[in-house]
Amino acid sequence: MPAPLAAALLPFALLAPAALPVAVTEADFDPATAFVPPAAVSHAPDLVPYGSHVRVVVDRSLPGRTVLTVTVAGVAADHAFPVHLHTRACGADPAASGPHYQDVVDPVSPSTDPAYANGRNELRLTLRTDARGGGSAAAAVAWRPRPGGARSLVLHAGEPAGAHGAADRVACVNLEGADGAE
Repeated sequence: MPAPLAAALLPFALLAPAALPVAVTEADFDPATAFVPPAAVSHAPDLVPYGSHVRVVVDRSLPGRTVLTVTVAGVAADHAFPVHLHTRACGADPAASGPHYQDVVDPVSPSTDPAYANGRNELRLTLRTDARGGGSAAAAVAWRPRPGGARSLVLHAGEPAGAHGAADRVACVNLEGADGAE
C-alpha cells in the first residue's frame, strides 16, 4: 500500500523548487556560548554588542548572479566593517568560519594571490555605520555560490579599534540555505 501513495505524491514533489531564489537571515547577535546556538555571533561585543541586529538578504533570482545585502542596527557607530562570505559555519572560535568563499578556489591556502583573492572571485563589501550604529551595504557578483560552499558571513574589524586588528573577525552570521543548499 505505501508504494502507490508514494507514487501518487511524486508529481507534487517534482513541483517544489530545489531552493528559493532569495534567502533572508535575520537575527540578533549573541555570544557564541549562548545556551541555544545563535544564528548571529558577536566575537567583539565592544564593536558588535549582544542584542544588536543583522539582516542578510542573498538574492539569486537573476541567472548566474548573486546580490548580497547586509543591514545592521546597534553596532559600533561611524565604523567601516569589511564583510565577506566564508566557507564554514560560525563557532565559538572566530576562525571556525573558515577562509573567504571563492568562486574559483585558490589551490594555496591561505589565499593571498590577487588572481584569486579579489572582488570578482570573492563576494566583498564594506558596511559603513552611521552615528547611531546602523547601516546597510550591498554587493553583486556574476556567479552563484556552490551548494554548501558559503556557510557564513563575517564582519571584520576593518579599522584598528581597541584590541582589534583590521583583519580580526568581530562577528559572524550563519547563512544556512543562502547558497542554495538545503
